[in-house]
Amino acid sequence: MSKQMKLPPQMEALPFNLCNPKKKSAIINRSYALLHCIAITSLIFYRLSSFLNSRRSSIPHLLVFASELILSFLWLLSQAYLWRPVSRKTFPERLLQEKKDELPGIDVFICTADPEKEPPLEVMNTVLSAMALDYPIGKLSVYVSDDGGSALTLHAMREAWKFGRSWLPFCSRFGIKSRCPKVYFSRYEDDLGGKGYEEEKEKIKQKYKLLEEHVKKAEKSRKILGETSTLTSKNHAAHIEVIQDESQNATDTNQANMPLLVYVSREKSTSSPHHFKAGALNVLLRVSSMISNSSYILVLDCDMRCNDPTSALQAMCFHLDPKISSNLAFVQFPQMFHNLSKMDIYDGQLRLVFLVKWPGMDGLQGPMLSGTGFYMKRKALYGDIVREDIDIIQLKQYLGPSNELVKSLHRSNHHNSVNNKDLPISRLLEETRFLASCTFETETQWGKQVGFLYNSVVEDYLTGFNLHCKGWKSLFYNPPRPAFLGTATTKLNDTLLQGARWNCGVLQVSLSRFSPLIYGLISRMSLLQTMCYAYLSLQPLYSLPMWCLATIPQLCLLNAIPLYPKVIQSGHG
Repeated sequence: MSKQMKLPPQMEALPFNLCNPKKKSAIINRSYALLHCIAITSLIFYRLSSFLNSRRSSIPHLLVFASELILSFLWLLSQAYLWRPVSRKTFPERLLQEKKDELPGIDVFICTADPEKEPPLEVMNTVLSAMALDYPIGKLSVYVSDDGGSALTLHAMREAWKFGRSWLPFCSRFGIKSRCPKVYFSRYEDDLGGKGYEEEKEKIKQKYKLLEEHVKKAEKSRKILGETSTLTSKNHAAHIEVIQDESQNATDTNQANMPLLVYVSREKSTSSPHHFKAGALNVLLRVSSMISNSSYILVLDCDMRCNDPTSALQAMCFHLDPKISSNLAFVQFPQMFHNLSKMDIYDGQLRLVFLVKWPGMDGLQGPMLSGTGFYMKRKALYGDIVREDIDIIQLKQYLGPSNELVKSLHRSNHHNSVNNKDLPISRLLEETRFLASCTFETETQWGKQVGFLYNSVVEDYLTGFNLHCKGWKSLFYNPPRPAFLGTATTKLNDTLLQGARWNCGVLQVSLSRFSPLIYGLISRMSLLQTMCYAYLSLQPLYSLPMWCLATIPQLCLLNAIPLYPKVIQSGHG
């Protein structure tokens, strides 16, 4: 009885997540790939033997054969997505039981650029849904990047913070799941109840209507008072503001009841490159390092609202798992959209990506970074420079001439208050404006080895690729309730422009020194993972064989050119 007994498996700590390989799908996919590969090999052998035995090979024959080779190569690369698909499940309740007091801080980055295309009222709803995440308030901070430098957007953020003082307690008290006010108040049915619910709901609804009217009136009048009213979208100074009640001063923000909300408008100049979204995210990365400096980052587009308030806890089920957390860079959630019908014949929901390709990559080294809806480890974006033995001079060569930014690398902060800093708030905001200036990144490694990379217009693809090449891993989680819901493009012109931007961006990467077929193979990335990245980067090449096969056979038919071999019966010459 005195001997220490080993606990049975059922009494050991339960896992925060489970990974379920789809074995049947993998077997079917691999069997099909083998048969298809045999057929393709036979076709190529037949074509080559026909060229060798025929004297009438012409340019049309060579173009068709080249098209078949390109399509075959792309098909071969695409099979890596189907090699080992997996699905995952999380248990947030177990996480709260064991690590409720150890939950790390999360900084939410929301980017907007044009108040005309991205109305401040919509941005405001996204911000409120992020502030209302089911996560400890003292460990949640929201940063809004306004590249347009719009005084109207700043005004909307101030109003959103005031409304949030009533909205957040209401959501928490009654367990509201749809925490985007616009969505919640537009529903026809309501299955919630409880003492005082209807009365409280009506009060909040009236406050939201007043908020909408106030913001819409400001949009029409454009009479927004404040020091940022002189800002222009292409040429303006940096402006950083910690949103708080006007009745409270900077040293008494009473942030215990509200997540921190920070408005960031970086300096813009027509003479300096701004690197689009990647540049805005890097500015938020530096500014947040000075204020909250949370260990993890959630990146959202301004129209991608939080649809499930437990998404942060779901992501932490992976990030706080000791078995996988050491080399886990980010957890990617699928992009889903609320404005598409069930008859989505053009696949605006990107089902091929988020139901087939990303679960397949999840069984390898992890899915690609998808631009929005991911929880990133801050340390992963700094790369190899976060080491104890690196000297200050070398750090400044990487990060820029800011002593406070260098200090933040080894300083963790689990509270979203701006009052527990070594610097007074006036000095702190001055430092953040310096970090958001146009010239700060000059002769540094920002966008090259630190932060989100600049070498392509698809910064998410290139940044995720670089992280995987360095040995980091990622995970894909598709919960039963969509974690985020966005607005898909519904106009043909916008869709074509978006598709052209994506295809030009990935093709740009494939033709650079970061080409997956070269850079990926010489790095620490697996062969199958390299094939996945290579397929996406070479996907624009589909246009070449499709163009050939859509025109050459018809032209050959009209000109009586035999493109395919004739059937010769046995016994006849």
